[in-house]
Amino acid sequence: MSRRTPQLPSWLPIDPYVLALIGTVVLAALLPASGTAADVAGGASTGAVAFLFFLYGARLSTAEALDGLKHWRLHLTVLACTFVAFPLLGLASKGLVPYVLTPQLQSGFLFLCLVPSTIQSSIAFTSIARGNVPAAICAGSFSSIAGIFVTPLLAAALLGNSGGGFSMDALLKIGVQLLLPFAAGQLLRRWIGGFIARHKKVLGYVDRGSILLVVYTAFSEGMVAGIWHQVTPARLGALLAAEAVLLALMLALSWYGAKRLGFGREDRIAIQFAGSKKSLASGLPMASVLFGAQASLAVLPLMLFHQMQLMVCAVIAKRRARDPQEALTDGAGAVREAAPVG
Repeated sequence: MSRRTPQLPSWLPIDPYVLALIGTVVLAALLPASGTAADVAGGASTGAVAFLFFLYGARLSTAEALDGLKHWRLHLTVLACTFVAFPLLGLASKGLVPYVLTPQLQSGFLFLCLVPSTIQSSIAFTSIARGNVPAAICAGSFSSIAGIFVTPLLAAALLGNSGGGFSMDALLKIGVQLLLPFAAGQLLRRWIGGFIARHKKVLGYVDRGSILLVVYTAFSEGMVAGIWHQVTPARLGALLAAEAVLLALMLALSWYGAKRLGFGREDRIAIQFAGSKKSLASGLPMASVLFGAQASLAVLPLMLFHQMQLMVCAVIAKRRARDPQEALTDGAGAVREAAPVG
């Protein structure tokens, strides 16, 4: 497999798409949709989320997913970081209420701990750090696939409609707006997969535009409801501090935990970058379904964490790239299950 991968901006990158998201939030603050416009935006947002998950299903190659199962030890390690360690830390954050986080911000903090890992940035950072790029591709892909099912179910069980428990209504919304479109995409992939592959770039813009619509709708509802008065600068600073601790813990756990499990350096790099990050693209549409009018506060922790992880991991990846050549062969006799695919 070619090792050419997407390259991130240089020192402490500011993701251009995050800037677009910030601009969308500012637009919602200045010109929030209300009345009939809010109804139209809400309907469009619901349709955009369903279309996003239809595209996710149509893009997923079942054969490739099954082929990647042979690297099960590495994938299970990443999945354990993403859907076990992260959620446990998210549940522990309840101890920060009300002294550090408000109940609404804590729900958003817990939600960010439930979403799947990223794919593109995990691959790029792994490549920069001279890690196992094919393993990062497979691990990020499996996390995203699992997240389509696991994240909504965990959110329904741990959050529900009010952050208090399991919700059948949330499950119904998940089934209708997320899983049903995803299944339809899988069923139709045989006939539309080629078209989607040929128009990947255009559909990528559709993806991002749909997410911007979801963000605009969520933050407009928050402005109309007046919930932003609940976020003071002190609370925002406390949230950033809590997220910095969360990221530091997961970076350390994924690195030293993988070393303890016997993985070599290249595999540990892939595990660290795939196991310590969270996907903004997957989380935002899910939040709009699960939180409704409270989605603006619920996605704020995820948006902040997304940019934080990019900046911190950029520094780590560049430092790993400067490791002495002899360090590249440490653990040469360790388990190497994540061999290149294809």
